[in-house]
Amino acid sequence: MTTYTLKNESFTAGCFDVMPLVIAVAPWGILCGAMAIEAGLSPVQAQAMSLLIFGGAVQLAGLGLMGVNAGFASILSTSAVISSRHLLYSAAFRQHLIHEPFHVRWPAAFLLTDEMFALTMARLTTTKQFDLAYSFVTGFVFYFGWNISSFIGVVLGSTIPDLTSLGLEFIVACMFIAMVIPQIKSLPVLVCVVTSGLTATYLSIIGFEHGLIVSGVMGMAIGYTCHKYLPKHINGDA
Repeated sequence: MTTYTLKNESFTAGCFDVMPLVIAVAPWGILCGAMAIEAGLSPVQAQAMSLLIFGGAVQLAGLGLMGVNAGFASILSTSAVISSRHLLYSAAFRQHLIHEPFHVRWPAAFLLTDEMFALTMARLTTTKQFDLAYSFVTGFVFYFGWNISSFIGVVLGSTIPDLTSLGLEFIVACMFIAMVIPQIKSLPVLVCVVTSGLTATYLSIIGFEHGLIVSGVMGMAIGYTCHKYLPKHINGDA
């Protein structure tokens, strides 16, 4: 078993790298907290949702379904589909954590978000070494920031009516775009991103219910096809 220690460099780098994302996600957290109150949850229940679920997309989708009185099965299935991308994240982490004890693996799994994954993989690419301490720092700081912003949303949602009408959900798209763009370093990845984006936009316009899933699958399929069949010199840096 590899022994990981919290080095000053890992702690400093983790805090510094994740802080812009904590700030960027704050309006999203505020929106989740306010939506929870508008959906009829008590302040304690609303905050517990962020503490225990810790998934912005799942929380927003679940709260939206609760707002239209959707059934438990519908909320559960939608949450499972939205969270399915974490299977890919965990598969990438597995090779680095497989020999770690359970008390190390389960908090890593709980803290594993899009942001934590993106930062950890970027550091792995740069340093050529998986830094679990860095990963935990980014995860815990982001978790703390998310719950602080959610708490603000709960407080504001209890005092300011119709807070969700301010359009705070736009920050969600901005944050994911900022996370994806730096990862576009080859033609297959570029094709994958463009295909997924255009497909998701079109399916959203026509009102297709499962557009997110279809666009993701199409993007990966076409990106993989480019990677497999195009000449290597074409598949270089974009």
